[in-house]
Amino acid sequence: MKELSQPIKYQSFDIQSLPESEKLLFEKAKITREKAYAPYSKFYVGCAIQLDNGEIIMGNNQENAAYPSGTCAERTAVFYANSRYPSIRIESIWIVGGPMSSDEHLQDFPPVPPCGACRQVLLEYEQLQEKPIQVFFSNLYGNGILVSSVQDLLPFSFGASYL
Repeated sequence: MKELSQPIKYQSFDIQSLPESEKLLFEKAKITREKAYAPYSKFYVGCAIQLDNGEIIMGNNQENAAYPSGTCAERTAVFYANSRYPSIRIESIWIVGGPMSSDEHLQDFPPVPPCGACRQVLLEYEQLQEKPIQVFFSNLYGNGILVSSVQDLLPFSFGASYL
């Protein structure tokens, strides 16, 4: 057996180092995060999607007592974007998550990446549009990670080409 590795390309950032357009996405994701419905986990996630027509679509997590019935912020926004603008490409998505608190210790809270199900959904839309989607994920203070393609978040991914 031969041991191999699959490196992942990403960049770390703080919000001050980014252009105004990305700062706007961050702010939109933070705002919509506060409207999430998360009475069970108390973990609030918001996201903002920049479409190539200039529209910004926002979504947040929606929980349910029957846990599988809830939906993550990313899928809420992506599904809405595709239902409203089916032929418009996604340029980037920004995800902000964490407990609902204003404690100073949250400044050290790690960036919150998309879950496995959301990574798979995002990858499918990236493959469908035949153009990479930038994925930003951060804590509430704008410290985070940027990947230039969903593929970087999901190496050895399963897609439509297998079917």
